[in-house]
Amino acid sequence: MAKTPTPADVAASRAADASTHGGRIIREKSTGARSIIRSLQELGVEVVFGLPGGAILPTYDPLFDAEGMKHILVRHEQGAGHAAEGYAVATGKVGVCIVTSGPAATNLVTPLLDANMDSIPMVAITGQVGVSSIGTDAFQEADIVGATMPVTKHSFLITNAAEIPARIAEAFYIASTGRPGPVLVDVTRSAQVEEADFVWPPVLDLPGYHPVTKPNARQVREAARLLATASRPVLMVGGGAIRSGASDDTVKLADMSDAAVVTTMNARGAVPDSHPHNLGMPGMHGTVAAVAALQNADLIVALGSRFDDRVTGSLAGFAPEAKVVHVDIDPAEISKNRDADVPIVGDLKETTAELVKEFEAAVEQYGKADLSPWWERLDSLRETYKMTWDEPSDEAMAAQYVVSRIGEIVGGDDVIYVTGVGQHQMWATHFLPFERPRQWISSGGAGTMGYGVPAGMGAKQGCPEKTVWVIDGDGSFQMTNQELATCRLNGINIKVAIINNSSLGMVRQWQTLFYEQRYSHTELDTGMGTARVPDFVKLGEAYDCAAWRVEDPSEVDDAIRKAMEINDRPVVIDFVTSPNSEVWPMVPAGLSNDQIMYAREIWPILDDDNA
Repeated sequence: MAKTPTPADVAASRAADASTHGGRIIREKSTGARSIIRSLQELGVEVVFGLPGGAILPTYDPLFDAEGMKHILVRHEQGAGHAAEGYAVATGKVGVCIVTSGPAATNLVTPLLDANMDSIPMVAITGQVGVSSIGTDAFQEADIVGATMPVTKHSFLITNAAEIPARIAEAFYIASTGRPGPVLVDVTRSAQVEEADFVWPPVLDLPGYHPVTKPNARQVREAARLLATASRPVLMVGGGAIRSGASDDTVKLADMSDAAVVTTMNARGAVPDSHPHNLGMPGMHGTVAAVAALQNADLIVALGSRFDDRVTGSLAGFAPEAKVVHVDIDPAEISKNRDADVPIVGDLKETTAELVKEFEAAVEQYGKADLSPWWERLDSLRETYKMTWDEPSDEAMAAQYVVSRIGEIVGGDDVIYVTGVGQHQMWATHFLPFERPRQWISSGGAGTMGYGVPAGMGAKQGCPEKTVWVIDGDGSFQMTNQELATCRLNGINIKVAIINNSSLGMVRQWQTLFYEQRYSHTELDTGMGTARVPDFVKLGEAYDCAAWRVEDPSEVDDAIRKAMEINDRPVVIDFVTSPNSEVWPMVPAGLSNDQIMYAREIWPILDDDNA
């Protein structure tokens, strides 16, 4: 299998390519529109997700004949953006989408926000009205550069055809280097129809953009000393470990140091679940052992993690005795939420490899702390507070049972799991097996409902040899299920498991716990005993998918096995589950992680002093 490129690999190869390009210079008669397509071809883009319209129509004409590049016609621009995200996370390459101006471009804002929050490399090309029409409130005019600047790594407006190759190349370079992220390139219609030579390679002009990849050696040595001598160390592994390709060295560091490991939601798979040091996901819906490890740590080594509030709970009460080593390629993340005692700016893969080397030297010089009391405590918590669930009181099927059976039967080999956002997302993090990087794709920072189907589509397009399961909720599924038509017509045969509790489940759970069961506008009427609108089976069949319903636990296993045998079309299974299934453990919003609840009315004791 080909090695997945990391941001550091991309930066090195792109720099070399830009300077030499194999010794050849391309100069061709062109229009701006053709230059967009030629630039994408020269950058090695294999697939773009898009939807045409008036302002981008000149670019769609040369796209019709583009060799070596596939266009996937989506049904909604948000679907194009999430598909590009799913493709990028699954492959490690830059995801690309193309849409037209105005409402099409604004429909991309949500995926751009999502990619920005989760550090996903993505380039969005949008059409803009002609230069002479800008500022006149012309039909479908929108200042998309202004609108997206706060939610992208960068946004360009191109008004001159001659600039197109350089700006497209710069967009890819920015998106895929440093902290990966989305870049928007807005091209006026007048620039698309203008004639200008296509010249490649272009000269990049990014004087203020110099991501630091090599960590400071003195700080790495100090981090190694702290890790060797800490009595209660924790490696807090974030999504940066996936994006940078640092998983192997992170596992080495865990093996050598014997530190506990917690993996944030975006980092699931960075360290195998089967690794004995992996305590699972921390935070609001994390495992008790993972939360307790952070709260009682005397050292946290944060690897590509941004101390999100869903991880820390109330910052004032988070890990009160811990020193912090914070490694991140984005200096803006260091000490943003939690002060770092040892800040290290650098590429995580390079830094982790250096930490592995320096740890051995630190042990020789300072010795190694005895961690047996620490592990006795963590193992006790892990054994006492296992991930499990209570059967629903209404005798309907437990959602956790469905998700866990998918994990058991489908397993973790050659499978990518994608989710929407909600209760099903949390159950998926806990009850599916994650043994390798890029096996898990979900919306972390933005928490975008509707992410699942289009992101799964992008993942399957990028990795057709893998089985892609989308675990979705009935609410999340209704936001973007139109992309099943795209999947069916393009042979993108994903499998969708709808965890249908007939409600906006996570919001309903909060209404149960904090609003005296006043279920204000969270019932969706899609499940058992309701109007069942829409009927998900009929909806799936309308998209020419294989679709059926499961309401009895005894039918679950056969349904999953049947889905695995269908490979000529997408599969949609409507698993009807209880609305009373809840996500536990839980730290109520705004409280300290010390107040984690294992289940209703059960508060674990996290520290030895009170055990």
